Amino acid sequence: MRQELVRGKFIRRYKRFFADVLLDSGEEVVAHCPNTGTMKTLLEPGAEAWLRHSDNPKRKLAYSLVLLGVPGGVVGDAEISARALIDTALPNGIVAEAIEAGVLPSLSGYRTLRREVRVGEKSRIDIVLEDSGSDPSAPSCFIEVKNVTMLSDAGAPRADFPDAVTERGRKHLGELMTLVDSGQRAVQLFFLGRTDCDRVGVADAIDPAYAETLRAAAARGVEIIAAKGTLEAEADGSFSLTVTGECPVEL
Repeated sequence: MRQELVRGKFIRRYKRFFADVLLDSGEEVVAHCPNTGTMKTLLEPGAEAWLRHSDNPKRKLAYSLVLLGVPGGVVGDAEISARALIDTALPNGIVAEAIEAGVLPSLSGYRTLRREVRVGEKSRIDIVLEDSGSDPSAPSCFIEVKNVTMLSDAGAPRADFPDAVTERGRKHLGELMTLVDSGQRAVQLFFLGRTDCDRVGVADAIDPAYAETLRAAAARGVEIIAAKGTLEAEADGSFSLTVTGECPVEL
């Protein structure tokens, strides 16, 4: 997935959905912050920020915050500054592209991919894979995607989920367990959107109920998978947001 982004410096986040950013042009703007979590370990004034601009006149805010530089984070021997994907609307599409490209072996072999599929009366599942070519009688695969950006208390190279208490996350795990009980395949997929980490864990101290439910779901047959994201700057100033492969999950 490619995003045309404008660079600046992060100033502050407030009222959850607003962020002040000083663009490289010298203009200070208020950007929409598309992330309902606390964004713990990310909100350092002066960090690099990348924003998406919209020409839609109906929008109250023309800019949306997409990426943030990670305080003190580097990637590899080249000491490239680490980044984190904070726009939680993007991982579903990035993961869907990775599945179709065959980058995630655990989720290969299906001919059909659908997104935002209704499950039950009031719920939707992020991705559903159907019609396994190797086994036409195989069950469908239901996937719930979560973005992970919070540095673990243990430090890099691990990032933990969630960064805030999430009743919605526990509800999704319950739905996945119900799907397993009905004979379907169900997956909780963590998209690791922080480039200075290479594994995912669960934040027991922040939401012990979610951590307990996640482990119960794994014991019940829900598959727990993590996909490592990469956020690379292109020569034209855009960013390529992709998945490099699967990475470890530590429960």
